Amino acid sequence: MTDLELRQQCTEFFHSHRQAKPAQHLAAMAAWCEENNIDADVYGAGDYLQAFEAKIAALTGFEAAMFCITGTMAQMIALRLACEQRASEVVAMHASCHILLHEQNNYQMLGQFKTQTLGEPFRPWLASDLEKIPGKLAAALYELPMREIGGQMPDWEQLADIKQVALTRGTHLHLDGARLWEAACGYGKSPAEVCEGFASAYVSFYKGIGSVGGAMLLGSSDFIAQARVWMHRFGGNIYQRMPYAVSAAMQFDARLAAMPQYRQKTQEVLALIAKHPELRINPAQPQCNLFHLYFPVAAQTLNEIRNQIAREEKAWLFANGRNTALAGQSMVELYIGDNMLALSNERIAQLLQLLAAKMRLA
Repeated sequence: MTDLELRQQCTEFFHSHRQAKPAQHLAAMAAWCEENNIDADVYGAGDYLQAFEAKIAALTGFEAAMFCITGTMAQMIALRLACEQRASEVVAMHASCHILLHEQNNYQMLGQFKTQTLGEPFRPWLASDLEKIPGKLAAALYELPMREIGGQMPDWEQLADIKQVALTRGTHLHLDGARLWEAACGYGKSPAEVCEGFASAYVSFYKGIGSVGGAMLLGSSDFIAQARVWMHRFGGNIYQRMPYAVSAAMQFDARLAAMPQYRQKTQEVLALIAKHPELRINPAQPQCNLFHLYFPVAAQTLNEIRNQIAREEKAWLFANGRNTALAGQSMVELYIGDNMLALSNERIAQLLQLLAAKMRLA
């Protein structure tokens, strides 16, 4: 039995949100369209789509927004425009950012811009890191939270300092807000307060919101008008964005309202994990409902234990573990969402105890 088949037989999950089957999700989309009298857009022109763009722009404090099929395209457009406007090819970003790790060197292969890494690899970058970069800098990208290093974020005062330095040196500060909703909840601030001081931002609708896909690029009215031209040039102006936008819009309010619940459940789960000293977390004090969990066994062993528990308990704890720099150690990412909310703390404690016991025997 493959891991996918084993997972499909499970009824309890630790990570992320419940995933409806395609037929169920499409039926929910159809019902939502009927209830809200939704008409299809044509190349992005449509009342419901533009109303959704205006809603997200208002929520984040930007003048305008553009619904885009992928965040990869949205960020390429934003940073390309920043470079053109400042007559510089250089964009600063952390070594762990999505563009450097997960986009097949698109910025190089497509000749979009050049990158300059800043900060320490395992810590959020600070205003002092931005100040150290010499020469003319078109843009600086900040991911909140920083997924690849456990969802870490600078503290609120440090973020304010970063915004001020970018403003002082005339650098376009762009927010990779794939998980902006989680970051805002972690800070105890509104999305608009987090976005204030950023020249542009991208937000995702398939991660914390649970859409089938879709993203939005945010900025000034002039910036978004130029971005629409570039989205067309990149082939992103598809005939109808309706399926992606409907999937996002119909879930957005409920998922955004649930962010405090995810944050509270995270604190409860962390208290249960703390009872097992062999389990370590990064960061030591998670700032949002995303963190990394470390285990004193190699990834292959961890995955075998996970599969044993899946067969015995019909509970799927996490995706494949990854080996770390330390031999005999592995880690996984945990995003606390609907799946964890559905489990009682007693059940979570039971599964953690079973996990710890199996690791001791490994």
